[in-house]
Amino acid sequence: MAKRKTKNSKNKTKLLKYGVWLFALLSFALMFLAVGYYYGYLDAKKKFYHHAPQVVSEVKHKNKTISRYNKKRYISASHEYADEHLAKPPKAPTRKIVKTTAKPKLAIIIDDISLASQIKRLKSIGIPLTLSFFPPKPTRPNSAKLASHEKVYMVHLPMEAYNFTAEEPLTLRVNDSQKVISDRIKEIKRLFPRVRYINNHTGSKFTADEIAVNRLILALKNQHINFIDSRTTAQTKVPKVMKNYGFKYVARDVFLDDNTDIDEIVFQIKRAIKLAKLHGSAIAIGHPHPNTIKALKISKKLFKDVELVRINRLY
Repeated sequence: MAKRKTKNSKNKTKLLKYGVWLFALLSFALMFLAVGYYYGYLDAKKKFYHHAPQVVSEVKHKNKTISRYNKKRYISASHEYADEHLAKPPKAPTRKIVKTTAKPKLAIIIDDISLASQIKRLKSIGIPLTLSFFPPKPTRPNSAKLASHEKVYMVHLPMEAYNFTAEEPLTLRVNDSQKVISDRIKEIKRLFPRVRYINNHTGSKFTADEIAVNRLILALKNQHINFIDSRTTAQTKVPKVMKNYGFKYVARDVFLDDNTDIDEIVFQIKRAIKLAKLHGSAIAIGHPHPNTIKALKISKKLFKDVELVRINRLY
């Protein structure tokens, strides 16, 4: 009887020991999951505030516009120059210091326009902006129609980048023939009959290729369209090609929302104003990001030192 009790005691001790180990392992696993969830939450929260959701399409329902959002968050201006070799946007071109009594001019271009809701929010700011429209595609079929209501507008033409996964349809590529590029520009002219200005969407690879740029500028020349270099790469060949054609080289001076923090955008707005004062004029590029709109609204007093103009007043 004593032996049976001893055996039962040993079995109970073993079970108790295994139970303690199992409890310890479960506690460790739960703690690990809790820590992972906490840091994941912080990361998600940070991304949410710095990258607002991007509207990809709109539908009408009972006289109201309903926006549909992409599951992916809005990416900052860095998507324009997405390239594993570049940590930040390429510097603006070197320009001469201009001394003049005239008020310096600043043109602000807003890229990636394709929806009525974007235009409405931008116009609520109450300052002249130059809107650069994406070519139409199935998820944004009305971009050309929306552009037709603007007195001055641009086309934001997709071009090949070194490293960009979300490539647009019909992106111009470095290996495209003269016919392919010319036909694409003719189609853009058909869709946007009054277009006088085009700037590149992404294009770090395309604009770094002299042959490709030469084909593009020739095609634009034949359609009487001017090109504004977004400067998505420091290796851009646009200045050289424009010089060969005898054309003026015009390029972005500042990206406003490379960083989508409001304070950072305001800082870039101040930079753009400073450059306009230094050179007599400047071009800034931004995107229809909620924080960009907020930053432009709170910066309206800063613009008293410059004349805000659309791009046709500069080029």
